[in-house]
Amino acid sequence: MKTATIRARTEPRLKADAERVFRKLGISSSEAINLFYSQVRLRKALPFPVEIPNAVTRQTFEKTDRGEDLHDYPSLDDFFKKMGA
Repeated sequence: MKTATIRARTEPRLKADAERVFRKLGISSSEAINLFYSQVRLRKALPFPVEIPNAVTRQTFEKTDRGEDLHDYPSLDDFFKKMGA
């Protein structure tokens, strides 16, 4: 099988984090990229939704990034009770 070379730039931390996940899955970066490309070809679209967050969601992300308005719960049960679930 012939192969083509793909060159891309990414943040070193992002690369390291992704490669850690790939190792846990038992696949190489090349295999992960091939899986991604195969899914794009199959779906004729990205294999995940890409959406622009609305203003409320964007503000929530920004607050979280600043460490504001964060909540801590002793257990998942406590969290779900607080959420009304």
